[in-house]
Amino acid sequence: MSRENVEVVERVVAAVNGRDLKGYLAHCTDDVQLRTPAFGGVYDGAVGITRFFADLEDAAADFHVTIEHLEPVGADRVVAFMHLAVSGRTTGIETPMDSANVYEFVEGKIARTRVFLDRAEALKAVGLEE
Repeated sequence: MSRENVEVVERVVAAVNGRDLKGYLAHCTDDVQLRTPAFGGVYDGAVGITRFFADLEDAAADFHVTIEHLEPVGADRVVAFMHLAVSGRTTGIETPMDSANVYEFVEGKIARTRVFLDRAEALKAVGLEE
């Protein structure tokens, strides 16, 4: 399943960049959870993901994710090193940053995503050390 999971991550990142909520949710379990240090912190289920997309649009209309590296971890997780290009809606100031996301899968769909601004923390969370 690991190659398929990597492809799912590629699709959901494309959905975020394209602001395609339905495309994103198509690759998630009904009880999906997104944990991110940005915006509201924790987003649960389709309602939460809908709120995440709205928060993203409100706060950072120019938000764009570039995948640097995807690494399957076992059969049910993927670690994704990302580069984020973010411009604040009110300030217009671009604030680039790097993150590592940990995607956890159930039956080929994303059940949980955890966003880490410290890549070493993400690696530790999945039992890999830098």
